[in-house]
Parts: sequence; C-alpha cells; structure tokens
Amino acid sequence: MGSEALVVFFLTGVFFIVIATAIPVLFAPKSSNPQKLDPWECGIEPTGDAWIQFRVGYYLFAIIYLIFDVEIVFLVPWAVVMKEVGTVAFVEALVFLVILGLGLIYAWKKRALVWD
Repeated sequence: MGSEALVVFFLTGVFFIVIATAIPVLFAPKSSNPQKLDPWECGIEPTGDAWIQFRVGYYLFAIIYLIFDVEIVFLVPWAVVMKEVGTVAFVEALVFLVILGLGLIYAWKKRALVWD
C-alpha cells in the first residue's frame, strides 16, 4: 500500500506542475513588442552589459540575512508550543540561539557586516 500511495502522490504532483505551467502558456496574452526582449523593461534604453560582477560583500550579507530569517522560521513554532514541549525543548532552543550567536560574533569579527 505504501509504494502505490507514493507513486500516486508523485504523479499528482507532476500533474499539478504541468497544469500550472501549461495554463499561462495557453491563455496568457502574447506581445510581439521588441522591447519585451530588452533586459530591463523600465522604458529607458539599456546601456552597457547587463552581466556585471557584484562584490562578494553583497552575497555574504544576503547569506547572513537568510540565516537569521530562517532562525525566525524555527523559533516561532517553538514559541507557540513552548508550554507543551517543556524544559528539554527550551534548552535545545537556547543551544540553537547560542550557535547562531556565535556565528554572528564570527561574522562581526571578520567585518562581514561592514560596508566598506
């Protein structure tokens, strides 16, 4: 029973992906305006190459932001059920926060949060 359910689940997922991709292709309005092929559609003629290299600081800052954003994703459900889960879960959440705090201190010491 388990493998059949898995196959049905997989085929249902593929079906919904195909339908969600096909509906816009079939029914969306089409435009043959050559400006639609420009890299920027803001009404200003593009100048220069669209492929530029960004400083690594932008990527590092984005990764640090994502780390602390994901932290909230894990802490909110924990905070909602804190009374039911007890002391062990509280200690586990504290360990999680300490590890993230150490990562923040490391990033701070490496000056990853400074825009020079």
